[in-house]
Amino acid sequence: MIEIPLQIIELEKDNYHILIEGEFKDKTPSYWIIDTGASKSVLDVNQNQYYEILDSDNEYDFQSAGINQGIMETSVGKMFFLKLGKLKIKNQKVALIDLTHVNEIYEKYSSFRISGLLGGDLLMQYKCSIDYNKRTIQFLLP
Repeated sequence: MIEIPLQIIELEKDNYHILIEGEFKDKTPSYWIIDTGASKSVLDVNQNQYYEILDSDNEYDFQSAGINQGIMETSVGKMFFLKLGKLKIKNQKVALIDLTHVNEIYEKYSSFRISGLLGGDLLMQYKCSIDYNKRTIQFLLP
């Protein structure tokens, strides 16, 4: 089991996001929103040095639904490497979405630049549990 500290950010009154810090292979820091409501993990399409686009024969791989955004066209990619604490994630399939609108919101309330969202696919794969009181997330290794 790997336990990693979380940051709980209040963007507006009673509007919280859970963030985890990671780093890419080149040691560039990255910040990820833990999104328990997202089925897929997402990487900002603007971070093109950290992924390659994958071909897909499944049209649903290229759609992502957001509560506020409706259906968004996406691409599917393979993220080369992400380190979260001692956990190393390699060649993870992700949805590629332009997160400019998310980062514009974050610029108003914090100094964080969001690289992506950790969704249900990764949270289930590592059987994650979040402890809000301790502000940690636990990942079980397969």
